[in-house]
This record gives sequence, structure tokens and C-alpha cells, in this order.
Amino acid sequence: MAKSIGSVRVTDHDPTQLGRQFKKRLKEGKVQLGGMVFEYVRPSLVKLYRLAGFDFIYMDNEHVLMSGLPGTANFIQAARDNGLPVIAKIPELGRAETGRLLDGGVVGIQLPRTESREQLETLVDYVKYPPVGSRAGAPLFGNVDYQWPANSRQWLRDADDASVVMAHIETRTGLENFEDIVATPHLDMVYVGVFDFSISMGHPGGMDHPEVQKGMQHILDLCLKHNVPFGTTTPSAESARHWIRRGASFFEVVDELTLLAKGAAETVDMYREVIDENIQ
Repeated sequence: MAKSIGSVRVTDHDPTQLGRQFKKRLKEGKVQLGGMVFEYVRPSLVKLYRLAGFDFIYMDNEHVLMSGLPGTANFIQAARDNGLPVIAKIPELGRAETGRLLDGGVVGIQLPRTESREQLETLVDYVKYPPVGSRAGAPLFGNVDYQWPANSRQWLRDADDASVVMAHIETRTGLENFEDIVATPHLDMVYVGVFDFSISMGHPGGMDHPEVQKGMQHILDLCLKHNVPFGTTTPSAESARHWIRRGASFFEVVDELTLLAKGAAETVDMYREVIDENIQ
């Protein structure tokens, strides 16, 4: 139901439901699977990820020039329209990039190289509205599906409840400070970037190295103690099984570049095999 206040058209539509439902599923202990996107910010990829059964989308804005791509806002809105919450990694701790992504419609922000509680407290300040934080109100963009909320006070409360703050642990320093990090108020999720973590631990690419696994287990144990969902990316089903059995509750599973490379290689290999059979 819509009405007008002055020249502004308002509605009872709830734009925060997507984020709140996502957080509710995590709290209920349901393992959530995220489809990763690096470059192909197309609505078609949203559709394919939804059809595949992913629970959310993870956008990497650190390693690629995604924030400069003209289709990024359209991609985020397409995800919202298809019921897929978007978690976006920012390139570094900054108010402007955080605000733009949130106002564009992402439900959460993932902070790379999280190494201190102070960093997370600053991120919380950027993500949450007053009085918790200092985020600027902008209820007219993708964050409200371009429908001005009927009750601004209620919308601000609901938006804070729906927003996701995620720590990204990928260094030895983050591990050493993790007991302080995980106790940060308003922290919703913790992700371990296992490849960079293995580098920082002195075992580049050794994601199964005992020291790397021990560090990840320590992080998971503290997450369980503080009731904060823990997630990572695994190289195999067996590795995923290992972490799920120990309490992991979400995974950033695979990116579109890897899927394209794998699918293309498998298809070409199939044809090469048929060609070789006929030549012989």
C-alpha cells in the first residue's frame, strides 16, 4: 500500500526483509552457500546462481575493479529481485565505499585483512545508523528497492537489524588478535581466507598444513564460544564435510571464472577424447 507525504511517495514495502531472513537462517544453524562473483556482474549470473541453489552472493571488490563496472548496481538489484542477499568485500576500510555498496542494496560488508577490534568497531560505525553508528540515511536507492519507507524510524531499526558485519581473517596477526576481534559487538560473521592465511602462516598454498588447520580450528572454536557464524572456502567436498562437522555454517563456494574455466576445459577434453578415438 502506497501513499504520499508532500511530493514523496511512500510504501509499506519492507526492503530489510532479505537481510533479516539471511541472518535468521544463520542463527538457526542452517549452512549457507555463497556463489562468488569477480567480473561478470550480469543479471544472467544472478539467475544461474539462483537456479543452482545458492543462498547468497559474495562480491569481491578488493582484487578486481568491480566498483568501477557500470553493471554493478544493476547486478545487486537483480540479486535482490531474485531473493539473493549480497555480501560485498570492500578494498579497504573506508566510509565512502561502504556507504555506496550498502545504499546500492548489499546486505553486508566483508572487511579484508581484519586484524583488530578497532577496525571492526570502525566498520560497525560505517554500517549502522545512529545511535549505534554514523551511517548517513539515504532511503531512496537500491537499499530500499527505490521505494521510500513509510515509517523512517522503524526502517532505520530494521535496516540495522538486517545489515551484516563480517570479519575476514587472513593473517597471523588476525589470528593472534582473534579472541578480542570475535567479541566485538555487532559482529555477525567470520570468514577465513584460507589461501592468504596459509601464506601468512608461512606455508603458501598449504591449506591442509597442520599449522594452518590448527589456526583455523582455533578461530572456529572461538566463534562457537561467542555464537558467531564461521565460514571459509574449501577445495573439496571432503574439506567442506570436515568443517561442517566441526560447526562451520557458511561457505563462499566458487566463483564464475573458475566455473567457466572448469566447464570449458571439461567440454574441450571430452571432444578431444572423441577426436583421438576416431583418429586411432
